[in-house]
Amino acid sequence: MIYYDFHIHSCLSPCADDDMTPHNIAGMGYIKGLGAMALTDHNTCKNCPAFFAACERFGIVPIAGVELSTSEDVHLVCLFPTLEAALMFDKELDKHRAKIDNRPERFGSQIIMDENDSVAGEFDKLLIAATDLWMGDAVSLARSFGAAVYPAHIDREANGIITMLGDVPSEYGFDCVEFREIKNLDAYFSSYPSINGKKVLVSSDAHTLGDISEAENALEIPENITEINKIREKIFAYISKS
Repeated sequence: MIYYDFHIHSCLSPCADDDMTPHNIAGMGYIKGLGAMALTDHNTCKNCPAFFAACERFGIVPIAGVELSTSEDVHLVCLFPTLEAALMFDKELDKHRAKIDNRPERFGSQIIMDENDSVAGEFDKLLIAATDLWMGDAVSLARSFGAAVYPAHIDREANGIITMLGDVPSEYGFDCVEFREIKNLDAYFSSYPSINGKKVLVSSDAHTLGDISEAENALEIPENITEINKIREKIFAYISKS
């Protein structure tokens, strides 16, 4: 079993603590016994290279991701099979982010880190604003770069797809849904038949180091697979659309 947390924000997300550096995130995951982690900053993948370097030091399987905000203000988790695919998607996303200047004193800093956990710069446009991508276009764009795409924290009112749209519409072909609290599964599966049969991931949506998941949620990986890229492939075999 490999314990995971696939929804974590770094100091590049303005709503996350500044001490959520890639090295600190990977280090906390190691302390908590996690074997796989995904970095999912708001509308950007720019801290993923540093995150991959940090995870390598701790022997953690890294996944490059993003929490994408659609025009409906629904949050989607997009996880990419490779770092290169995530960075290519990030370049395309430059065309769709809101052109609103960040105000660090109001919204928080947006710090880009290098592989040594040193500040490499700050992103100047506000990352927590919704993109200009409607749901269907957002899903199609991310999938065109090989991403596994699924609704974030469906059991949360803020920016959850059920709160915003009333259900999980079938036309987007989601094969997986994310919960923030495992205790909410039974109630949601009873109330929303649309999610019956879908795969479930439980992740923290951590904005502070203490919020990163404990070793509680796991995926089963064959024992004979130990190479990081192969483990990542097996993870994607589970979470990707069938």
